[in-house]
Amino acid sequence: MALAKGIDVRDGAPGRVGDVVLGDDFVAPDSMGKDGLRARHGLFSLRDSPLARKIIIFNLLALNILVAGILYLNSSRDGLAVQRANGLVGEAELVANVLEAQMPGRSPVNLITGDGIDVAATLARINVQKGAEVFVFDTSGNVAGQVTGQAERPWGTTPRKPTIITDALSRFWAWLATPFASISASAPGVEDLARSQAAAALHSGATQAISGDVTGGAVFVAATPIMHRGSPVGVIAMISATGEIDSLIMSERERVLQMFIIATLVSIGLSLILASTIAHPLADLAAAAEVGGARNRGKPGAGRIRIPDLTARPDEIGRLSGALRGMVAALYNRIDGNEQFAADVAHEIKNPLASLRSAVGTMRVAEREDQREKLLDVIDHDVRRLDRLVSDISNASRLDSELVKEEEESFDLLKMLRNLGLHLGEQAAGKGIEFITDFPQTPIIINGLEARLAQVFVNLISNAISFCEHGDAIRIWARRRDNRVLIVVEDTGPGIPDQALTKIFQRFYSERDASDFGNNSGLGLAISKQIVDAHGGVIWAENIRPTEADITSDPLGARFVVGLPV
Repeated sequence: MALAKGIDVRDGAPGRVGDVVLGDDFVAPDSMGKDGLRARHGLFSLRDSPLARKIIIFNLLALNILVAGILYLNSSRDGLAVQRANGLVGEAELVANVLEAQMPGRSPVNLITGDGIDVAATLARINVQKGAEVFVFDTSGNVAGQVTGQAERPWGTTPRKPTIITDALSRFWAWLATPFASISASAPGVEDLARSQAAAALHSGATQAISGDVTGGAVFVAATPIMHRGSPVGVIAMISATGEIDSLIMSERERVLQMFIIATLVSIGLSLILASTIAHPLADLAAAAEVGGARNRGKPGAGRIRIPDLTARPDEIGRLSGALRGMVAALYNRIDGNEQFAADVAHEIKNPLASLRSAVGTMRVAEREDQREKLLDVIDHDVRRLDRLVSDISNASRLDSELVKEEEESFDLLKMLRNLGLHLGEQAAGKGIEFITDFPQTPIIINGLEARLAQVFVNLISNAISFCEHGDAIRIWARRRDNRVLIVVEDTGPGIPDQALTKIFQRFYSERDASDFGNNSGLGLAISKQIVDAHGGVIWAENIRPTEADITSDPLGARFVVGLPV
């Protein structure tokens, strides 16, 4: 009998298992409800969240290092110092130019006696910045004149803003450094510092500017020679207001510290928000997992474990939530499957046991020898049936663990199918069944467990042989389609009842004749599907009908399709 040659295998073929999604049946115990979880996580609940504390500490640590670096490496002090020093040099040279302009062209000049120029009167007419001092020395270092500035700052009379934070930190640092402070010599006076700088300027013949500490704070000193007819007759030494630079620096540091306090508060707030979006969901996931661990240790709990659904988050926490929910769903599916398997096993074993019990009870009262022989045949059949059933159940129960333990290897699928065809073809020929194979010449290499996949095709071909009769035919063929390979086992047997197409892969389900009852456990196709699923493939069954035939017409045979990734 000829086989149907055409087959259209599409991506939407049945048999593909979709992703498992947790439904409303996952009810949490009262202690794990949404309200219970949220009540445990307030915005400021840092006591129970080490991760939240770490987030805040690390953020503040980074901010403190940044501010410390700004204060330590800030170039504003150097910039202000250079700017003020240049300004002071310019002012000192300007005063020297004023004095030089008032000296007589040819007459000798004595700054101390006032010959040729009145130093005091000239200095009195010069506007000097408030707090600054101007000294005029002769070439011997004697003070010829001195004036203290009373003019207000060019930038206005606005008083210096208070530096509360800087002053507090300065007092704290001074108190902290008190035990380690060494006794130092007292700072020189303003006039002494000015005289020493004037001597240096007179010696070098050029303007000199330095910074130094005097009683009351840090100052800048600029000294420049007073020239008359090409020779120095004195020196102008100008000293800035005491603590002027320190005041500007403290004001700037105050602004930096104010921004630091604001940034600290903002950082703490943002850290708390970040902790609520990271630490709290992780704590919820951990709490849900701990409930499952507590139940494993024998502690009571109501309902199934509920993993919070955070899959809407587009980050790692959403991925973790989805993975945990999938794991819990797979676990409960496995538990449900084991319970159903145990129930099916109990049901299947009860049937031969009931038959054995009946045969043994009848044998006790049977008087004729032929009746006893018949009952012994029944007992023998049921014992062999139980032995086959127990062996198949044992194989099926160990299959999951063995599929995980065994290592996948690359192998030639077509070579394996040809070897199976040689062996099973002889079995089919012995029953008068035509056995046809149709494989491409190019090898098809796949990764998988060769022995387990061979078990699948042995089951499919053996089933086809068992359902076919003398004169029927079995055809096995394989084709590669993009990233998958399709293997088809089809026969011209009686086909499969339409209502059984969705059931034949269930455990212990069988559509065999009553005359063949007890010779098969009904686990072969279920095991085959389990192996194919473990390889990421699909398997389904369908009836063979001509394309134009009525769907209700009798099938021409059965077809099993296995799709495996390449």
